[in-house]
Amino acid sequence: MNFTANDIAEFLNGEVEGDGTVAVNNVSRIEEGKPGTLSFLANPKYAHYIYETKSSIVLVNKDFVADKEIVATLVRVDDAYQALAQLLEMYEQSKPQHVGVEQPSFVSKTAQVGEQVYIGAFAYIGSNVKLGKNVKIYPHSYVGDNVIIGDNTVLNSGVKIYENCKIGAECIFHSGVVIGGDGFGFAPSSANNYKKVPQVGNVVIEDHVEIGANTCVDRATMGSTIIRKGVKLDNLIQVAHNVEIDENTVIASQTGLAGSTKIGKNCMIGGQVGFAGHISIADEVKIAAQSGLGKNIKKVGTVVQGSPAFEFGPYQKSYVLFKNLPKMREQIMTLEKELKELKK
Repeated sequence: MNFTANDIAEFLNGEVEGDGTVAVNNVSRIEEGKPGTLSFLANPKYAHYIYETKSSIVLVNKDFVADKEIVATLVRVDDAYQALAQLLEMYEQSKPQHVGVEQPSFVSKTAQVGEQVYIGAFAYIGSNVKLGKNVKIYPHSYVGDNVIIGDNTVLNSGVKIYENCKIGAECIFHSGVVIGGDGFGFAPSSANNYKKVPQVGNVVIEDHVEIGANTCVDRATMGSTIIRKGVKLDNLIQVAHNVEIDENTVIASQTGLAGSTKIGKNCMIGGQVGFAGHISIADEVKIAAQSGLGKNIKKVGTVVQGSPAFEFGPYQKSYVLFKNLPKMREQIMTLEKELKELKK
């Protein structure tokens, strides 16, 4: 499907600078631009590519100032990155939608299936499951007994949702996601081995949550593991039993949250962050990648780094000293030698 610069500007409430009739039918990165494609410029570090890109149309912020002539047609918008997201969403929605139940698959007679639902081949839908309108369940997925899934939620191929879990509307789970597996609960015994503690809770995931590939959210020992609305989880994240993640928090890949951790609203957590169990993190906290959290953060908006993590400013000052320790050691050893000579 072709879109002209004028079409794109009208959809985005933008302004065309150049040939408004030029058309595109695909997208490309600005540094790899090709004729007939649309690119965007949001990061100033990539600004030099705009003068040499072969892309036909480039989305730019309204405050972008060119240093020299640009061949591509520009569409000026308030936020180029968000504008691109709008266009890609429109493109996705324009694709043909899967509807119906493919065979072979299994859908329990007691399952309630909403309108316009898609269930792919080799999928399993258990007893008393409730699927909302326009739910998409791709091949090789498993939905256990008594699971509830809200309208317009998508389970990509190979997603597993254990029994009794509740999933909200407009969620997206990518391949390999496991919701509701047993929490890591074992009680040591006198025989120096471990007895499994039954995990009888569930997982509750609210609306507009997206979970990346191969991320696991464990069921609660009792009660619920809870992920509130708007949360975004990257690939390869471990969310343990009875964890609670509040609204609109985003967490990057390979992060691990131990049992009963509570994360506040609007937090931003980098990759490979580790959380000890039974701690609480305040709202709007930012945690740098590879940090280790072993205690509560009570102040809203705190920024931390390091393992164990502490406030970002003092950490940066400490790091300057740390990386200079070998040089400082040499200086101390030289001073000790000189002091010994003076004493002689």
